[in-house]
Order: sequence, then structure tokens, then C-alpha cells
Amino acid sequence: MSSSHLTPVRRVMPLLGAIVMVFALTMAVPMGVSLFIHDGAERAFPLAMVVTFLAGVAFRFGLGRRYFKIELHNRDGILLVGLAWTLLPVFATIPLLVYFRQQGMPLTFTQAYFEAVSGLTTTGATVLTGLDALPGSINLWRCMLQWLGGMGILVLAVAILPMLGAGSSLIFRAEATGPMKDNKLTPRITETAKGLWSVYAGLSMACALAYWWGGMTPLDAVIHMFATLSLGGLSSHDASFAYFNSATLEWIAIVFMSLASCNFALYFVAFSKRQPMRVWQDAEWRATIGLLIASSVAVAALLLAKGTMHDPWETLRVSLFNVISIASTTGFSSVDYTLWPVFAPIFMIMLSGVATSAGSTGAGIKMARMVILFKQARREMKRLVHPRAVIPVTLGGHLVEGSTISSVLGFMLIYGGTITSLTMVLLLTDMEFDTAFSAVVACVNNMGPGLNEVGPAGNYAGLSAFQSWVCCVAMLLGRLEMISFLVLFTPGFWRK
Repeated sequence: MSSSHLTPVRRVMPLLGAIVMVFALTMAVPMGVSLFIHDGAERAFPLAMVVTFLAGVAFRFGLGRRYFKIELHNRDGILLVGLAWTLLPVFATIPLLVYFRQQGMPLTFTQAYFEAVSGLTTTGATVLTGLDALPGSINLWRCMLQWLGGMGILVLAVAILPMLGAGSSLIFRAEATGPMKDNKLTPRITETAKGLWSVYAGLSMACALAYWWGGMTPLDAVIHMFATLSLGGLSSHDASFAYFNSATLEWIAIVFMSLASCNFALYFVAFSKRQPMRVWQDAEWRATIGLLIASSVAVAALLLAKGTMHDPWETLRVSLFNVISIASTTGFSSVDYTLWPVFAPIFMIMLSGVATSAGSTGAGIKMARMVILFKQARREMKRLVHPRAVIPVTLGGHLVEGSTISSVLGFMLIYGGTITSLTMVLLLTDMEFDTAFSAVVACVNNMGPGLNEVGPAGNYAGLSAFQSWVCCVAMLLGRLEMISFLVLFTPGFWRK
């Protein structure tokens, strides 16, 4: 029977159910760890896993077997992504709520949802304190959410669920980041998704082994690998990376945060074609890595010039770690950088909007858009002098279409408008300006720590329920690049 007469929600529900069932199965990892180490959270994950899986079954088969073939439309992919990213955090809260209730500790649904959204969107903001005392499996789950959300839970679904079929390309495009989303790495989008996750998993394994070699416990190594490769930044310690007090571990983090800031599709192509020089030849890769290194050196020079630090090599390492962490939207910290000269923390937060590549696990504007904007601005200046000149805008040797430039300009308008609007909403709650503005920027860029109350020495625990929901909206908008999320609230999207 045809599905053309179904509403968009009913068309995507079976696929959403399949994704929820896959998400339920991921809870087996922290459940296994809890049962193995007997950390006191043994009851949290079986219940959460059963509830989530049954909900997925209900979504999957709610339409009845007569709708055996669902033909997805373009807007269905957008709707599926929006529903998945808002609903999966609901199920992710269950282990947290069950454990904290068992312990008689206060944790509201709003706080649990904030924590889950922060994890899946790789923001790394937290409302929890006493992280060192939490069971290892709970900390593992918090940080594993980042890893699942980093490459994209729906990209994972495309890779492993054959029932998505022809809708795979729509889902992949709706969840992909960056200005150009139609480039296929392989003839089949399923193979592309598998390739991206293979590269992601390979780098993740290398990162975990490096952390273990550098002195972390196996569990800490896995937890911080999740946070590093996803550019998420959640930690199992209240002191974040400063807990380890290890230069070796910081250098390892610097390397893998930098790698994760760049396009995983580029790594896939370079690896599959055995052409490693493709990485260096990519204009966006060079711009991203160059900006990270140059900014770190500039901040190090500032710290030395102001007398904030004195040893040149230690200053360079501390600057590299913290600048790359914030600029890449990871959010680790080894020091309270808000105590540095005021230029440094503001500059670092601004970098978080531009210092990651399209196709990376980071958020923000993306370096590709900034390169396109710069070249478009330069073209307009040249046209003032030579009005009839034909000056193409290129990226990596390829012509950038006018429609892409228009979409970049539209994104920038929405990006700026979103930050301004949400900041004003928080100011209505009498929040201090630096806290409100930095919290919104940190959440929209999926970076985590901001300034003042939400800085690296604090967290988001002091936010009211309303303020927390505003930040949740900001995190989701940032992860889905705003337009894909905001379009769901336009009348034209639902009009037949």
C-alpha cells in the first residue's frame, strides 16, 4: 500500500523506531562495564535499555505492516533528524534519573535532559558536580553520548540499517554539516557512512591507546577518548583535564583534538586512495590547522608579554592545549583561562565559531564558510574597481556555486540572529551579560564552558529550569546548523 497519503510524522515513525532501537542497544556498553566493576549503577541501564527498545518497537510497528514501503520525501529527512535529536536525549536521561533516584540525590528531568543534550550535541556543558564520585558506568555513558553524537547517530544508522534504503541520502544530507552537503565519497551513501565511521573508530582506538600509554587508567582513557574525538569535552573529573596534571597527556590531546577538528571525509578519501598528501592539499585543512597553531602562538606571546606566565615552553604547551581545546569546541581546560588577560578568553571563544572544518565533529560556522565569505568579500571589492570582471569564487580548486554562497550568507544571518535573540532571552531572566552571552555562544558552537558563572572554574548547575531549556535549544540549533531545525517551525514545511 502506498504511503503517499500519510502525514510526514507517520512516514518517518518506522525509521525513527529503528534508530531508537539501535540507540537502546548502545546502552549495553555501560551496562556491561557496570556489571563488571560493580559500581552501584547495575540497575540503571537494564531498565533504560528495555524501556528505550520497547519504545523503538512501538514507533517502528505503530503504522502496521500494511505500510511495507515508505517513500521518503525531502522534508521527511529533515523531520526525522529533528525528531531523533530531540527525542533521543529523552531516553538518554533514563539511566541518569534511575541512578540518582536510587541514591536519593536530587536530579530533575530538566537537568538530566540538559546533560543528555549536552552529550549528544558534543557541547560538553554539565550541570553535575562530584563527577569523581559518580560510578564509572554513569561517567562512561555521559561521555559515550558525545562519541555517538560526534559523527552522528543517524549516520551510524545509515551505515548499519538496510531498511533505510533510498531515504539514506536524505537523512545523511539533513544531518551533515557544512555548506556543501551533496558530495558523495562513494557511489552508495551507505558505504560512505560506513567509511566515515571506520575512520572515526580507527582514530578513536588510537586515541584511547595513546591516553592509556600516557598514564590514564583504561576506563579514563576510553572516557576521555570519547570526549576528545567527538570534540565534546565532558570529563569524569570535576577538574577536567587538570586532574591528570600531565604534559604528556596534554600533548596527546592536542594532536587528536586538532585531527578531529578537520574533515573526516578528507581522511577517508586520503586513506582509501592511499594518497596522504590529499590532506595537506586541502585548503580548508590548512586553514583550520594554521589558525589553531597561529592563535595558540599568539596567546602564548600575550601571556609572556603580560607576565602571566614565564617559562616559554610551558607557556606554549598550556596555550596550545587550552586554545585548541576551546577553538575546536572541545572544552577541556587545564587552567582557569578566564584569569588570563581579558583578550585571551574572548578571543578563544570567538575562535570556537570558525576553527573547525565542515565534516568534522565540531560545530559553529565552519572554516569552509569563512573561506567562502572571505573570498566573496574580496570579489566584491575587486568588482568595485573592475565592474565587468568575471571573478569566480573557488574552494579547493572547485567552483563555488552562487546558490552555495547565498546559503552561506543566509546561514550567517541566522547564526548572528540566533545568538542575539537567545542572549536577550537570557538577559530577561536577569542573568549577567557576560554569563548570558558566553553561555549562548558556547552552546550554539557546542563548545561547553563560557565565562563568569559558566566558565571553566564553574558549570551550568546554577541555571534555572527556564535558562537550562534555552541552552538546550541553543545546543540543538548549533548541532543541526539552525536552518535544518528552524525550518520545522515554518508553516510551509507542513503544507502539502
